[in-house]
Amino acid sequence: MPVSYVLSIDQGTTSCRAIVFSASGEVVGIGQKEFTQHFPHSGWVEHDANEILHKQIDCIKEAIKNAGIEAKEIACVGLTNQRETTVVWDKSTGEPISRAIVWQCRRTAEIVEELVAITGKSGKNIGESIREKTGLIPDAYFSGTKIRWILDNISGARKLAQQNKLAFGTIDSWLIYKFTEEARHVSEASNASRTMLFDINKLHWDDELLVAMNVPKSMMPEIVDSDSCFGHTREDLVGFRAPLIAVLGDQQAALFGQACFEPGMFKCTYGTGSFLLGNIGSKKTIVNGILTTVAWKLKNLPAVYALEGASFMGGATIQWLRDELGIIKTSEESEQLAQSLEDNDGVYLIPAHVGLGSPWWNPHVRGAILGLSRECDKRHLARSGLEAIAYQIKDIAYEMELAGVKMSELRADGGAARNNWLMQFQADVLDIPVRRNDQIEATAWGVAALAGLTSGIIKKDELIKKQLDKTFLPEKDRKAEYKNWSRAVRSTITFANH
Repeated sequence: MPVSYVLSIDQGTTSCRAIVFSASGEVVGIGQKEFTQHFPHSGWVEHDANEILHKQIDCIKEAIKNAGIEAKEIACVGLTNQRETTVVWDKSTGEPISRAIVWQCRRTAEIVEELVAITGKSGKNIGESIREKTGLIPDAYFSGTKIRWILDNISGARKLAQQNKLAFGTIDSWLIYKFTEEARHVSEASNASRTMLFDINKLHWDDELLVAMNVPKSMMPEIVDSDSCFGHTREDLVGFRAPLIAVLGDQQAALFGQACFEPGMFKCTYGTGSFLLGNIGSKKTIVNGILTTVAWKLKNLPAVYALEGASFMGGATIQWLRDELGIIKTSEESEQLAQSLEDNDGVYLIPAHVGLGSPWWNPHVRGAILGLSRECDKRHLARSGLEAIAYQIKDIAYEMELAGVKMSELRADGGAARNNWLMQFQADVLDIPVRRNDQIEATAWGVAALAGLTSGIIKKDELIKKQLDKTFLPEKDRKAEYKNWSRAVRSTITFANH
């Protein structure tokens, strides 16, 4: 029996998924399950790490069953994951000491403000050191201050950490530790570079930043290459034993899956948040309000870096309209409602439900709807929600352009990329072609492709030749509307600052 399938474990913010790919990159089986979102206080978001683990196991079994293959036909496994979400567990029991703090959570905003006022051993402000060493902008988005919060607020945690009894991991580390026979405590650079504790120049944990955030180095995972052998899957959990040989954070995986292998190639993944990434090669570039991050670090090759702009509320904006407001029954309905209007009638939705990300980095702003009139109805809210997704990407692209980094095209993937109206509007706002890949699951495919390349099952030429589903060319001038959006954002920031 040929062993020729690749399993991609795709652990996202709102759902766990597993996808079985053939050697030619075709999806042959999918398993997907949503898991609980916990909102204990305003601006707080939490996950149960054990629930994620068990749901992910169920998804793997479901994907293999739906593929109609035997589990032993899985040749290798890749893992991609929501980044920054922070798990701390007891090394002796393997159990989390609290719920995981999700990347969207804003509870540590005040810790960040305190942190950037500190002068480090280098004589520089810690905020400057964070920017120079990690490529990140000090923010509650990242893992470092989330670890500190857990140590400071969970009873006994600080003492256990000082006794070398606690382990920290982003979701990749947690799943590797639980899924593999070897139970290694490891991560790789694309995930580590999202912690605000990792020096992307030297590719190791930074002692100055660990001290500044009061995080013991003993908690941190070992860093290995993105295409290492991270271990072998536990047959008692998932029904087969195969090497886990590729790990990438979700956005970097999508960059890989879109075959953005050359500097200057950009993609945007429209998921829970929307993330614009561009390959900048082995030379790091700093752009105001934009993150510099590790794209991947492969064996015997220098690290590849990326510029990244992050908006926290992408598809989650439409999910909010559906689940919290109840104005639509399905996400697909938003497209129909948007198409039913000639324009937005001056209505702008600012989805700053968990603060504003790139290029603003303001955790205190909250969501707002401006320009309402008596004639407005759910169509205007649906359209303004979709427009907001596109406008936030324009904000990031505009800041990059000011620094001399200009896109000639954008490659699109992710669940919301299925929305044709949104993709056309995005092309109009950016005034460049938006090319949607036929492999809409670019995140899962990216890490599967890396696993397949590492094992020899998939050839790089075949990956590059993957066909496009559709190209959206600019049709309308949206400059005036974008100007109004910018005014709406500024007024929302002004409101938050008073």
